[in-house]
Amino acid sequence: MGLPYLRFTGFSSERLQTLAPTVIDVFSEIVHISKEKVKIERSTLEPILNVPLTIEIRMFSRAQSVHDQIANNLSALLREEGFETVHIYFLILSPELYYKDGVPIKSTTESQH
Repeated sequence: MGLPYLRFTGFSSERLQTLAPTVIDVFSEIVHISKEKVKIERSTLEPILNVPLTIEIRMFSRAQSVHDQIANNLSALLREEGFETVHIYFLILSPELYYKDGVPIKSTTESQH
């Protein structure tokens, strides 16, 4: 269940295009979802002062160990690519408050069983 969105801030489009396939591979393997469900976006916010590189991950809650593994593996991958300090944080979505075609995902999932 879930459609994770990974939003990168402070990364160039070119670097992100190069990194995206590997990020999707790593993420989908940890979370056990198909690669097609992982969405990657680049935020075009203009940093003003003291803004670190960040990855915001919007997804449904998983076990703490899964969130930890995502953060650890993505951090290691980015260090290998020359990004020493990247802040990673999760925005946890609620299936009851995530709507597809006006219907909460939880209701859709329950009706399919």
